[in-house]
Amino acid sequence: MPNEKSYKIRTKYNNLFLRVTEGHFATSHSHINYYIDVTTHKTRLSEATAIAEQLVAFYTHNTIVDTILCLDGTEVIGTCLADHLTKGNFLNMNAHQTIYVVTPEHTSGSQIIFRDNMLPMIKGKNVLILAASVTTGYTAQAAIEAIKYYEGHVAGICSIFATVKECAGYEVKSIFDTGDLGNYASYPSHECPLCKEGKKIEALVNSFGYSKL
Repeated sequence: MPNEKSYKIRTKYNNLFLRVTEGHFATSHSHINYYIDVTTHKTRLSEATAIAEQLVAFYTHNTIVDTILCLDGTEVIGTCLADHLTKGNFLNMNAHQTIYVVTPEHTSGSQIIFRDNMLPMIKGKNVLILAASVTTGYTAQAAIEAIKYYEGHVAGICSIFATVKECAGYEVKSIFDTGDLGNYASYPSHECPLCKEGKKIEALVNSFGYSKL
């Protein structure tokens, strides 16, 4: 986003940093004071590989992963993560000793569904949820509910950025968190202090990116 408030935040991880813009932004669930741009994390192979290398460190041989459910367009990271998990000889229950990388389908009401041809990858499988970010937790919770509805097992939740440590009773593992953004805040739209101060929304944001107003 071309903005004088845009900058990169270096982190403790080599070759990994956050691209952020400070301002007033609206998501479908909340208002936030930072737009966190993870576009290249999700699409550039070198960055996706680096993210996957960090995420795989959160899981031990006691974590069984059969399927990675990719939310927010994280399929490239999911593929890299599956590759690392497979090379690391992590346990899985699949007959072919491989890992499925799948993307959910959303209904008009934002519910997650899986078609009949996808059910063998979910039913009875240990499904790791991968998201770009977990802030309000709505999307991750919808994924949890869908996995359980289709008789799968939630193996865990991981993301590039998260503001919460758990969602629906499951621990959230992330590369970046609010410690990297000291004053990050997310508000329900009707309680947003930026709105009350008369500050206009600068852009609408979602997992695809942003649209300036």
